[in-house]
Parts: sequence; C-alpha cells; structure tokens
Amino acid sequence: MRITIYTRKNCIQCYATKKALEGRNVDIDMISLDDHPEAADALRQQGFRQLPVVITEHESWCGFRPDMINRLCAATHQRVYL
Repeated sequence: MRITIYTRKNCIQCYATKKALEGRNVDIDMISLDDHPEAADALRQQGFRQLPVVITEHESWCGFRPDMINRLCAATHQRVYL
C-alpha cells in the first residue's frame, strides 16, 4: 500500500505522524511542501487545511490522527497502539 505524507519543516504533528508510522515499519513517501509549494495549492483545493496530510489508496486525512493511523496499520495487518 502506498502512503504519502505531505509535511513542512518544524511541524510537530507531521513529525508525530511520521514517527508513529515508521515505528511500525510502515513504508511512507514524504513530500515537503517547503520543497514543493505547488502541492500546497493542490491540497487546499481538495479541502485540506492543516498538516500533515496523509493520503493512501483508500482514504486520506489531515492532522495527527492516532485513530486513523491505527485503522491504517490494522488494514495492513499491523497492530498499533498509540
């Protein structure tokens, strides 16, 4: 499953999301909006208003969401307890 996280430098919620997924050996692709500002406009057009934005094949969300991380990891057959 492909998981993409859109982040910015010094974003605490982005860091927490990244660490929660990496700590469970979930492969993620990180895209920094500092390096790709055009992606920020595309995310805003999709209705996202905070970071991180996590996009998978089946769902997406923004912010640090332990409930969604748990659901995602359960779907990939990995147990997560935050």
